[in-house]
Amino acid sequence: MLREGNIGAAKLALEKNGFALPRYSDSSMVAYVLQGGGVAGIILPESEEKVIAIKKGDAIALPFGVITWWYNKEDTELVVLYMGDTSKGHKPGQFTDFFLTGFNGIFTGFTTDFVKRAWDVDDDIVKALIGNQKGKGIVKLDANVKMPEPKPDHRKGMALNCEEAPLDTDIKNAGNVVLLNTQNLPLVGQVGNEMCSPGFSCDSALQVTYIVKGSGRLQVVGVDGKRVLETIVKAGNLLIVPRFFVVSKIADPGGLSWFSIITTPNPMFTHLAGSIGAWKAISPEVLQAAFKVTAETEKLFRSKRTNDAIFFPPPN
Repeated sequence: MLREGNIGAAKLALEKNGFALPRYSDSSMVAYVLQGGGVAGIILPESEEKVIAIKKGDAIALPFGVITWWYNKEDTELVVLYMGDTSKGHKPGQFTDFFLTGFNGIFTGFTTDFVKRAWDVDDDIVKALIGNQKGKGIVKLDANVKMPEPKPDHRKGMALNCEEAPLDTDIKNAGNVVLLNTQNLPLVGQVGNEMCSPGFSCDSALQVTYIVKGSGRLQVVGVDGKRVLETIVKAGNLLIVPRFFVVSKIADPGGLSWFSIITTPNPMFTHLAGSIGAWKAISPEVLQAAFKVTAETEKLFRSKRTNDAIFFPPPN
């Protein structure tokens, strides 16, 4: 019935020091904290990271393209329920997550030269960033790992506690109702060899691209970090990038020009490299834990691609 109704439902359970690695989903949804408390990181497209304290009764709207991570530092198990519309997802009635790091992270599907170009780091750093984190989806952090502290002002507009919010309907001795709407939870309303930054359409749009002139290499990575397409594109080629899959292109010396249409009136994209990449918004401690690298490696990674956005020039 979930499949027939295009509705997805899932639960996330984290024990003490459990860390749900950064990911995005193919569906918009609302997260509801069923049990326990913890910290959530929420990165909206082209926005700063919001780090909020969460507790039982909290509702959090997660629109298309939002990147999230979750951490439980308490003794009580943290359990979060997700419910949402899967009509634009890959599988009716089921959420599909795309992980940024870990054994099945998006970048495990790209070849080393693509990752080096995107992040402007050498082979050893690529190996550390891609290979050190062997976990898949959820990992347990050491108790001494320091994670970002929640900021009270970040909760505004991001979370609503349904157990404390004003009641929309209250029937004596019968029950009461709290409605999530754009007034009390605004995000509910959204529920030579140049290189194109790896990125994904964060509003569930399909991207149809026609190569106008030139040629170049193209890679597309999908679920579980699997490279689903690696090819040479040239003038006259037509290609379609599935929803939320990450695509990157490297032009040949003669250049590469294309024309794209996006299946949404006002498309939005999240980039995974460059000065406007989502990585820049994620806390250093979170990246260090997610990649399982040293603070020095994370710092080097963050220092790269601070001026280039979307398109990267050929290396010197």
